[in-house]
Amino acid sequence: MKPQELRSNLLLLMTAAIWGFAFVAQRVGAQYVGAFTYNGVRFALGSLSLLPLLFYTQKKLAVMPVSTPKPTSTLIAGIITGSVLFIGASLQQLGLAYTSAGKSAFITGLYIVLVPIFGIFLKQRTHISIWCGVIVALVGLYLLSITKNFTIEFGDLLVLIGSFFWAAHILIIDYYIKRISTLKLCVIQFLTCSILSLIGAFLFEQITLTGLRLAAVPILYGGVCSVGIAYTLQVFAQKHAKPAHAAIILSMEAVFGSLGGLLILHENLGARGYLGCLLMLAGMFLSQLPSIIQNAVPATDSTHA
Repeated sequence: MKPQELRSNLLLLMTAAIWGFAFVAQRVGAQYVGAFTYNGVRFALGSLSLLPLLFYTQKKLAVMPVSTPKPTSTLIAGIITGSVLFIGASLQQLGLAYTSAGKSAFITGLYIVLVPIFGIFLKQRTHISIWCGVIVALVGLYLLSITKNFTIEFGDLLVLIGSFFWAAHILIIDYYIKRISTLKLCVIQFLTCSILSLIGAFLFEQITLTGLRLAAVPILYGGVCSVGIAYTLQVFAQKHAKPAHAAIILSMEAVFGSLGGLLILHENLGARGYLGCLLMLAGMFLSQLPSIIQNAVPATDSTHA
């Protein structure tokens, strides 16, 4: 493995850990403020936390000028990725008011399975292991979220729908990061998500200083760590990591989320729930198996040297 790839993998694992424990912060924050309020403030904090780094990089570019894309291209890309991020984050935060951090983390992780499925519409070949992964993950989802009456919990359903948008976000990020400024993309997408969330908060929620004060620590973690640090690590790491590899490493956020829910919030999913988690994790790995095998071939085949 190349040093750049190893560094990218470590950054992605760190991202997964931060995001995993962010489910705990989001779950606590949901007790005091609405979903749009929480996301509006935390994404605003996330974008603000990147401004010093943005100014620093712009200063370096002024000394050593390089070719850069048109500002309009970066703005449009940021608005598009920020809008998709807004939908995914909103559905996830709304769902966390009705479900546990551990369950939400694993259901969100289904985007790992969805990424290669979306690849079908991009005319990418679908391996049999992907469909096996889908089936195993769906069985896990059934054990984790479907009740004896064959109904899915409301919070779980919201998070499940959100996972489709997280999958789309990974693919869109992968498309844009090779064409525009990584840091500018981060700032614009966070600002877009924050503005859309705050609009939703003013329209549908009651914002109080008491609620914001009680949710201050979860908001700070969600803004500075989960947004400012983790999302930025994701974008930088994906520059040298293939989408499939990025997806499978980021899927570990489900494990960290479940661990955080157990240790901090004392959430117990029960034997059935944990079996469902294991099956979902197995499905995630199976869905990425073709990409792992494909990328392992050049390393052992001298004809590709």
